[in-house]
Amino acid sequence: MDLRITDDQQLLLETTRKFLESTAPLETVRRLADEEPAGFDRDWWRSGAELGWISLLVSEADGGGSVSGHGLLDLVLVAESMGRLVSPGPLVPTNVVAEALARSGSVDQRRRLLPGLMSGTSVAAWCLGAPAAGIDSGGRVGAKLGDTGVVLDGVSGPVEAGGQADVYLVTAATEDGVAQFIVPSDSPGVTVDAANSLDVVRRFAQIRFDQVTVGQDAALGVAETTVADIEHQLQTVAVLQCAEMVGAMDRVFEFTVEYAADRYSFGRPLASYQALKHRFADMKVWLEAAHATAGAAARAVDSGSTHAAELVSVAKAYIGDRGPVILQDCVQIHGGIGVTWDHDLHLYLRRVVVDRTQWGTPRDHRERVAVAMGMERGDP
Repeated sequence: MDLRITDDQQLLLETTRKFLESTAPLETVRRLADEEPAGFDRDWWRSGAELGWISLLVSEADGGGSVSGHGLLDLVLVAESMGRLVSPGPLVPTNVVAEALARSGSVDQRRRLLPGLMSGTSVAAWCLGAPAAGIDSGGRVGAKLGDTGVVLDGVSGPVEAGGQADVYLVTAATEDGVAQFIVPSDSPGVTVDAANSLDVVRRFAQIRFDQVTVGQDAALGVAETTVADIEHQLQTVAVLQCAEMVGAMDRVFEFTVEYAADRYSFGRPLASYQALKHRFADMKVWLEAAHATAGAAARAVDSGSTHAAELVSVAKAYIGDRGPVILQDCVQIHGGIGVTWDHDLHLYLRRVVVDRTQWGTPRDHRERVAVAMGMERGDP
């Protein structure tokens, strides 16, 4: 997304792309989508973790570390690369939970959970069970103090990697606001219902909590910082989604231009017609703007800018709107072959459309921008 990358970041980018191209080409991705219940191979995921995919947002003191000193900027290179190949695997949810643990977890929580996440032997998912940071996932999970600990009750909305996760980060409503808890997925009272998704590669599930009791030591962070923690988690999710969408858009635009140059119509290349030249020009402008907004959002979150929330929502709203339009235009330019199951275009379109709606639609994020500008929600 950013031409100003260091030599170490360039090496990470090249290594990641070579690994994905050799181990998870689109043929493999299709097979996993059809045949693998989890949607990804655990051994493959562990190999990716060895490249540092889950360590970049964790401090060196906890066994992590980034290649450039800017972990999020390193990670967006991985996310963009995965978007280019519609890669499987719980990259976004596991990283968000790992970073939350590294930022706010107790010594015991970090010691018990981070090594497994960073090595790829365990997977994590974020269950947003209460409206927070201006985003409502539709889940409703309540938390109250019981006789032997904290009792969670309710249903979380569609959770990425919910059926594959070994541990959940649950954001729940309490009498005093919102709180977050670390909950093992095999806890008594937890039920996982697989959910259908437009994205045929990734897996989603609805997580039910029926009087699930966890110790008070399962709480993540302290009440005074919970709202800020959730905001930062949302920003991280959105930045990674934007990077993934831009990677997918970039790759589809590339092979669509190649197709139009190779495809002849009435004795001349399809790309030579002025009407299509104008469409390509428009798409290129939108694509470069998507790169720019995604990069600005990533840098703002990485640096802790006071404008981070606004820039993240600008990026998510813009890319969420333009991404499907660009891909639909590419489908049209491909003609009949573009709407077939055998062509890879629909895999990219599915990924971008799901990312568009997950963790806040463009409308949700425009409202967040309005709030950041001092406007009231619902104002024109």
